[in-house]
Amino acid sequence: MPESIMIGGRICNMSDSRNDHLDGARGSISIHFVHDALAGARRQGVDTAPLLAAAGIPPERLEAARARVSPRQYATLWRALADRMDDEFFGLDSHPMRRGSFRLMCHSVLTSRNLEQAMRRAMQVFAMVLDDTRPELVRFEDCAAVVLHDRHPAVPLFAHGTLLMILQGLACWLTDRRIALIGADLAQPEPIHGEEYRVLFGRETRFGRGRTVLRFDATALALAVVRRPADLRDFLQAAPANFLVRYRNPDSLAARIRHSLRRREPADWPDFDTLAKQFNASASTLRRRLDEEGQSYQGIKDALRRDMAIELLGQGDASVLEVAQRIGFAEASAFHRAFRKWTGASPASYRERAEAGPFDR
Repeated sequence: MPESIMIGGRICNMSDSRNDHLDGARGSISIHFVHDALAGARRQGVDTAPLLAAAGIPPERLEAARARVSPRQYATLWRALADRMDDEFFGLDSHPMRRGSFRLMCHSVLTSRNLEQAMRRAMQVFAMVLDDTRPELVRFEDCAAVVLHDRHPAVPLFAHGTLLMILQGLACWLTDRRIALIGADLAQPEPIHGEEYRVLFGRETRFGRGRTVLRFDATALALAVVRRPADLRDFLQAAPANFLVRYRNPDSLAARIRHSLRRREPADWPDFDTLAKQFNASASTLRRRLDEEGQSYQGIKDALRRDMAIELLGQGDASVLEVAQRIGFAEASAFHRAFRKWTGASPASYRERAEAGPFDR
């Protein structure tokens, strides 16, 4: 069983890389993040078609508002963009984050005695390689925060989100803990895919706040850095793109339900009344708590099935009917209809055409 830590009154499980593939449900990434990642390259006149092809993302998928890609596809696109632009920050800053900067940042923090020192070192690297945004670690009595300071008001939301995602994901990896977040304020207005940011940073994520602040329990800063240089190569193979799915906020009821369901085959998923008993609550109480998080049991199951289907289709060794049956559909036609509803595309179009390579190549 993975070790746990109590942070801010929350139980946070350690990341266990052996279970990342459990039931093929590692998560998926909104097509809006693909658009955001490509925007800087397009502003610089870069032909993005070869980059999408390298990642196995069909161009027509960009036109489907509900489309999603796998972490492997997004990691490959991230690497391809960084190679083509010599910028690991996608042209989001007026100064490029040169290729290899993230790898050097990781090396610089591995010798830190605790998370606080590691985060301050990582922020020093960002201060050296970026011009438009400077992260600062602020510590209060019982709360710590990452505050982003901008030189001008036109810094895009994706730039702030990417910075926070990297710092949060790096902190989780270094300590081998899922760091519980208290909340996030984002300076920019809420986009059409604002819910994706709430999945990343929690239900208490608010937009249009004037400045960007990510808050977490200050006791986490004392956690020891347990990673060693020997761990770095495997980490860099998919980082930092995998932070979008691997270190999502685990504290909500919906997240705990997802975790419970991932341990079982879809055919064994309980009905709602049985689920409520397993969570020591009445059905009405469980439904109310999910409503407060803007979630539903059916929506959670649909999202898990969607992500499992994307993963299985990407592996390419199972037929559409076999994938349908694996995730709980008796007929391929019903799976086709559901998958198109979830993603705006057919299952066949999601079969991947390229393998991801290491981020530090």
